[in-house]
Amino acid sequence: MEFKHKSVLLFESIEELRIKPDGIYVDGTLGGGGHSLEICKRLTDGGRLIGFDQDADAIEAATRRLDEFKDRVTIIRSNYCYMKDELRKLGVSSVDGVILDLGVSSYQLDTADRGFTYREDAPLDMRMDQRQTLTAKAVVNEYSEMELYRVIRDYGEERFAKNIARHIVNARNEKELETTGELIHVIKAAIPMKVRAVGGHPAKKTFQAIRIEVNRELEVLEDSLEDMVDLLSDGGRICVITFHSLEDRIVKNKFRYLERPCTCPREFPVCVCGKKPKGIVITRKPILPSEEELERNSRAKSAKLRVFEAGDSYGRSRKQPEGF
Repeated sequence: MEFKHKSVLLFESIEELRIKPDGIYVDGTLGGGGHSLEICKRLTDGGRLIGFDQDADAIEAATRRLDEFKDRVTIIRSNYCYMKDELRKLGVSSVDGVILDLGVSSYQLDTADRGFTYREDAPLDMRMDQRQTLTAKAVVNEYSEMELYRVIRDYGEERFAKNIARHIVNARNEKELETTGELIHVIKAAIPMKVRAVGGHPAKKTFQAIRIEVNRELEVLEDSLEDMVDLLSDGGRICVITFHSLEDRIVKNKFRYLERPCTCPREFPVCVCGKKPKGIVITRKPILPSEEELERNSRAKSAKLRVFEAGDSYGRSRKQPEGF
């Protein structure tokens, strides 16, 4: 199956990166190479693009797509949480921009045997990096009822999380759950029929939760954002595209903290805690897809773009807008 994925908020994010022709840019979620291609088009021979992805299929597709720019492209199969270490190996200590397009790709959703979709029956997998050992099958069959409840509640924001966890445990006591179809059957039984009759697919939130758990998506994001900001040169920008409220909240709060890390009481005339701002939030409100893009790509509906600009000159004395 051909790796197809429509890059969301493509030109908005490229514009916000303010690409310098001879700059160094990192695409932390390479995917099919949509964002990277637009970056490469704006680089001269002195510029450089470094792309990261865990998915072997994405690496293959992006390599083909970026072939005409191969002299200025380096592709690394790794999670973006290892960006700092991997760049160090390349002798790169700072970059001019970073872009993250989070979540699951259209290709991964549409390739049934990857186990991400609740629309077809397939093995319970959901790994973005198929080299890792933890799968959706392991989560569903080996986590305790309390652990399943926590995952489904926290990562899926599913109000029937407790009942779903109980039904999963009861079902697996009879027979190990092996496919997405079996899991969907259990989830449906745990949700009242009148609730299933309205809204989206009853398994959507639970599948999201398990996928996030399998790939440590929120943990990786939370732990990596500050490291990526530290990689930015003065005036460099990081653009992050999120697709659900949990991701967006992490990005929003982390950017706000990096802009205003000072913990001193407001009445203090000067900062004594020693925590210095690492830059400024460019997007007080997230950038959303246009109506035109939403008509072309329904999967863009929940996308939000937030941008942070690094700089040593942003200090306590700088007048900054209130709110976020």
